[in-house]
Amino acid sequence: MASVLALLPSAAQAQRKARARVSRSSSGVVKSVTVQNLPAYDERWFHPGMYLSFSGAKFNLEQSDYYVANKWVTANSIISPSLGVGFIADARLGGPDSPFILRFAPGVNFQTRSIEFRPIGYPSPDSIVTQNITSTIVQFPLLIKYQSDRRRNARMYMIAGLNPTLTASNRRSDPLHNVLRAEGSDLTLEYGVGLELFYPLFKLAPELRFSHGLRNLLVPRNDVFSRSLQYMSTNAVTLYINIQN
Repeated sequence: MASVLALLPSAAQAQRKARARVSRSSSGVVKSVTVQNLPAYDERWFHPGMYLSFSGAKFNLEQSDYYVANKWVTANSIISPSLGVGFIADARLGGPDSPFILRFAPGVNFQTRSIEFRPIGYPSPDSIVTQNITSTIVQFPLLIKYQSDRRRNARMYMIAGLNPTLTASNRRSDPLHNVLRAEGSDLTLEYGVGLELFYPLFKLAPELRFSHGLRNLLVPRNDVFSRSLQYMSTNAVTLYINIQN
């Protein structure tokens, strides 16, 4: 019994070692050696991590009857950059060979969305009025990930789900100038693709995700900018850099 217990640490260490694959020529000469990193990664049902995100976000607009009747101004949404950071909690659905993963990835996004109002017939740059909505947004996405079979140290995956968001704060550098308002909560439909790369100590996964807002965020007001619109939702394209162990 004592000898069996003495062998357990060495057996566990052997399980943690990376597996290697040797490629040989027809004459038996070794051409390359590929080491499989984190070989027991899929045996664990839960994987924590964190992410950093870079987005291009804008409003999807629909003009109002007031805009159609007057036609004195054009409204154009501008793509603006944003930055986000958050945590990842992946839970496998099923056994070790299941391709389905449930992901909860709460985080914070620092986002600016802008609309440019340009009076018709007045092409001077001084006549252009830009309404900026700068927000700190807390996100609670719940997603389903479908992953392919692992090929050595890489695999592809698809991901989709819903993302409820809450606005923690709205910053208006010039309240007299920026009068357009947006609702404090939203729900977006998200989908995308990613590539998982396995390294000796962690997994890196760049991911491209698209999101489409499902709610009208326009806050009705009596100013000329708000009256020119009847629908305003968020669209974004985001690059996620995911790191897990």
